[in-house]
Amino acid sequence: MADDTLTTLLKGNRDHVESRPAGFFDDVQDGQHPAVVSICCADSRVSQEGMFDVDEPGWLFTPSNIGNQAWDLVDGRRVVNGNLLYPVEYTGTETVAVVGHTGCGAVTAAYQSVTGNGDHPDGIQKWVETLEPVVADGLDEVDTDGDESAVVNRLVEYNVDRQVAFLKSADEIPDGVSVYGFVYDLHGAYGGPHGRTYLINADGETDTDAIAAGIADGDGEYATRLTA
Repeated sequence: MADDTLTTLLKGNRDHVESRPAGFFDDVQDGQHPAVVSICCADSRVSQEGMFDVDEPGWLFTPSNIGNQAWDLVDGRRVVNGNLLYPVEYTGTETVAVVGHTGCGAVTAAYQSVTGNGDHPDGIQKWVETLEPVVADGLDEVDTDGDESAVVNRLVEYNVDRQVAFLKSADEIPDGVSVYGFVYDLHGAYGGPHGRTYLINADGETDTDAIAAGIADGDGEYATRLTA
């Protein structure tokens, strides 16, 4: 008997193929020029194409990793993560979105490690360890009152801010590239609908009034933070 999960995968692809009109991929046959690269946390509940309602190929470049980390270590040096850098370097992409999410397991793991417990397989531990200094610094900066989930969500914002700051200062990222920091709200933590992606950082600006002033009329509700 065929594996049920494999059958589901193949059916999903059949539906995908059959739902696309003729010529759907014509414009991207010879290359890609995505408008945005979105570095998102690797989480089955967080669909990058879904959260931005992207239904065309070639518009959104979508690397993910544990904790939506914009950096990596090469020979002991912190460099821009190659999965994020690729479209900036080679396809002319001029907008970067750093997307964290409420209830982030990576930030939770780093928080638990910093506060005294937690161990993971090496391939996971590498990414948790690179988040640990961020979380340790964040615990000195954010409000730590409340339960673990509330503290973690504030640390998610702090991590997004740190990733944006890193990219804005990185030599590999041209000055003309815009870097936006978002938090995808799975839990209604911001008081709005589940699934809204809040703009908490715009090229290093974290004041919500200033962010709201720079976005389209009617979108001010997206400029919201849990932390001042």
